[in-house]
Amino acid sequence: MNTKEQIVENWLPRYTGTPVGEFGNYILLTNFGNYVTMFAEKFDVPVRGQGRAMQTATHKDITIINFGMGSPMAATVMDLLSAIDPKAVLFLGKCGGLKKTQIGDLILPIAAIRGEGTSDDYMPPEIPALPSFRLQSTVSASIKKAKMDYWTGTVYTTNRRIWEHDDDFKEYLRAIRAMAIDMETATIFIVGFANSIPHGALLLVSDNPLVPEGVKTEESDQKVTINFVKKHLEIGIESLTELARSGESVKHMRFEN
Repeated sequence: MNTKEQIVENWLPRYTGTPVGEFGNYILLTNFGNYVTMFAEKFDVPVRGQGRAMQTATHKDITIINFGMGSPMAATVMDLLSAIDPKAVLFLGKCGGLKKTQIGDLILPIAAIRGEGTSDDYMPPEIPALPSFRLQSTVSASIKKAKMDYWTGTVYTTNRRIWEHDDDFKEYLRAIRAMAIDMETATIFIVGFANSIPHGALLLVSDNPLVPEGVKTEESDQKVTINFVKKHLEIGIESLTELARSGESVKHMRFEN
């Protein structure tokens, strides 16, 4: 195998246990196995890839993938998805709220700040990490249809997993006025752009890490799962279902990369 096309066509099934021809055209990405389990139970479909790096479940034209955690894995899954040239990829991630957000709030990012470094291997640092407008617009409509609201703004993406003790870093986050912090969004946006894959994100605020009492714990994360994850997943499914139903391209008419 000496081309990217040959590699990703071979590696996508190897990572997921799912043949290339059995993926839907619309992809939900998540970091959490319970999202895949809930999707599979909702539609009574099997979870594939148990024991592999990534797990999937597919219903009609939508496939959900748990790709793991962090920007290197986010870049990997977006590269692998170039094997199927999906019509849209929506990331359902969790994030730390940095401003007025409360646990359980939704954030629909308009951009991401590239603090993770991984995306530098794909595009020069001056290239902004942006979602596909059409996809984010559809997600917005789905949120309103569910009689919910959301925040919008920028998300800071970092490779640091444990930083909540670092006062200098927290002051930096306040200075850049980011709405939230996570470990994947900027990477998904940039690698999606590099691969000409329409992409977006809907983030669920799972903690408020700028204050000690807001740092995520096992107990607090369980409360988020019980109270908010189901609705987060349902909005993602509704958004991609609406796109598939409309038959409209997520790419702009004059999309160019």
